[in-house]
Amino acid sequence: MLTRRQIMLSAIGGILAQHGLTPRAEASQPLFEVTLTEAEWRARLTPAQFAVLRDRKTEHAWTNHLGQEASPLLDEARAGSYNCAGCALSVYRSEAKYDSRTGWPSFWEPVSDAVLEYDDSSFFIRRTGLSCRRCDGHLGHVFDDGPAPTGARHCINGLALTFTPDATGVEEGFPVAHS
Repeated sequence: MLTRRQIMLSAIGGILAQHGLTPRAEASQPLFEVTLTEAEWRARLTPAQFAVLRDRKTEHAWTNHLGQEASPLLDEARAGSYNCAGCALSVYRSEAKYDSRTGWPSFWEPVSDAVLEYDDSSFFIRRTGLSCRRCDGHLGHVFDDGPAPTGARHCINGLALTFTPDATGVEEGFPVAHS
């Protein structure tokens, strides 16, 4: 099965060839900063993380489970950074997280230049998919029924993320409430 990356590279090559152009050496470089073989991804990720990030699977709603694995990030309330589980790029911040009551961690805004959008027409519906801009790992989908200020709901698989708490316990100058 061809990956999205292979299809995109093939299309670019076809367009260039149609116009009598040949790609320069730097154009043959990987499109993403982190590009691993399937075996390397499998060694780096758990089976459920691989299914989500590389095969675009989705956790079961309201459970954050896929197979025998679960993510605790739906209920994470500390200040910190939500990172791509594939390459550790910070993709969301805790101040943009909210409870969408959908069963997935939801955010109204990603970290600037961290997330790519793509057309996803799987399951006979058209949606906007989200992937990590550094490794192309599938994160989830974005919908237009979120809160202000953006109106976006980034519905993200918890297994696609890791969490790094802020070291100080203070976010944007406000103390973090601890229970």
